[in-house]
Amino acid sequence: MLSGELRERLRHHLERIYPSRTELALEKVLNVCRPISRSPADALWSERDTLLITYGDQIRGPGGARPLELLERWLRSEGLEQAFSLVHLLPFFPYSSDDGFSVIDYRQVDPALGNWDDVSRLAATFDLMFDLVLNHVSQRSDWFQGYLRGDPRFADWFIEADPADDLSRVVRPRSLPLLTRVETTRGPRHVWTTFSPDQIDLNYRTPDVLAEMIDILLLYVEKGARIIRLDAIAYLWKELGTSCIHLPQTHEIVKLMRTVLDACAGGTLLLTETNVPHQENISYFGNGDEAHMVYQFSLPPLLLDGLLHGDATFLRRWLADLEPPAPATTFLNFTASHDGIGVRPLEGIVPPARFDALVTEVRGRGGRVSTRRQPDGSDSPYELNITYLDAVRDREAKGFRQQLRPFLTSQAVMLALRGIPAVYFHSLVGTPNDLEGVRQSGQPRRINRHKYDWGELERALESDNAAQGWLFRQYRHMLQVRRSQPAFHPDAGQRVVELASPAVLAVVRGEETGSPVCLLANLGRQPVTVSAHELPLLTSCTMDCLSGQPVINEDDSLTLSAHQTLWLTGG
Repeated sequence: MLSGELRERLRHHLERIYPSRTELALEKVLNVCRPISRSPADALWSERDTLLITYGDQIRGPGGARPLELLERWLRSEGLEQAFSLVHLLPFFPYSSDDGFSVIDYRQVDPALGNWDDVSRLAATFDLMFDLVLNHVSQRSDWFQGYLRGDPRFADWFIEADPADDLSRVVRPRSLPLLTRVETTRGPRHVWTTFSPDQIDLNYRTPDVLAEMIDILLLYVEKGARIIRLDAIAYLWKELGTSCIHLPQTHEIVKLMRTVLDACAGGTLLLTETNVPHQENISYFGNGDEAHMVYQFSLPPLLLDGLLHGDATFLRRWLADLEPPAPATTFLNFTASHDGIGVRPLEGIVPPARFDALVTEVRGRGGRVSTRRQPDGSDSPYELNITYLDAVRDREAKGFRQQLRPFLTSQAVMLALRGIPAVYFHSLVGTPNDLEGVRQSGQPRRINRHKYDWGELERALESDNAAQGWLFRQYRHMLQVRRSQPAFHPDAGQRVVELASPAVLAVVRGEETGSPVCLLANLGRQPVTVSAHELPLLTSCTMDCLSGQPVINEDDSLTLSAHQTLWLTGG
């Protein structure tokens, strides 16, 4: 039974979204709300929470085996339930483009991947995160096909605009046209397509659209999702004459979804995906009443910048200024995902010359640079398309172990920071740039989206004498060690220590726990000595918990070799 209090809270949100149709919208939303039974959680999160990002068909096999079944089998065969508590299944629904992010049917599992029973088996071992791709839908969806046919149910589900309208203020994440011409039974129309002509933006001015998405949101919880990722949420509400990004109605819809989940499925978490500058990104925390989590979007490009320049200055300055999130909210830390490395989050943090050098270096490493359209019609870098491994690999070092040290350093830093860490499948197994995938598809993002045959993956990981096998075992060990440290709780304190060498990042976690961990990471290619005079904690934190060995010299100093990372504890 849903309470009268929920009705009033929903009305409060809907008055701000639909001031002239509040009661109509309220009844539509209430009609899809229902209580969902969930096992109560002891806490929102802990140091044992680490998330794996993967496609449902990341691993394919012979004999018609379902990819979702193969994924679950591989994760258990490698003991990864001892490394990850969560699996983010990237969109596993029928789709027409963008590797899943152009959804045809939100309520079905793509038969090429498996079925809901396969998802349930995965949920028996791991908590799950699903994507709610709520800004846009596939041209091939029943909803849009109904619109084209003139079905009155879908007449107002999409946004029509006139190409003569002044759209110059609209913030663009792509260099493609904002409007797409389509043929309908009423003649040609131009519809809003923020991301591609196949991804048709939904019209949230229509209460039926919002109610439909809330129904799907709750379906995903019923199917086992602990976290719902709100994809491309920033662009949800459109208003001619505005930027059409982060509008007040968008924030209110996130608040409404939070209210629905708190009332119907307590313990379910909302994550917003907004690849924008930091202050815009964290606005989705609201006043603790919007997202439980936001991505730490500035971290991947800042860490990349630090490693490529051998200089932690901008990274540690940003971390030192980073405000801790409010209670019951946290960051999702990552370096790589199915998307490229967004560079808008560097705005105002690194100078233009340094930014240009970063873009040039990535191109020189086989990467691609995707652009977005500026209001003046010019294009500027939006994301770097490259695997994180190839982005930071030390190409001058001899032997794959030394070449991969910068990558392991990047991951050790990410895992140690305040928040919940998220690891992309291709980072875990050390996949290099898939240039052939880019060539075949013509899509720059395919560089970081390689799909493995089961046998191919087994061969890649079978030996410590080859790069991928060695790196995989190193990474799995780091993940297992991390879970045993209370100082890595997402809410534990974080303090940046300024050291003399600009190459070294020093971060102390969890001092209030009584068992702190000190991260020391040398981002440079030259050895650096750190003394207790600079870092008094060295007198008590003498053991590297990654290697299990004492590392402090008799004079209370230590020397970090090139691209070395330590997690120092009291032993």
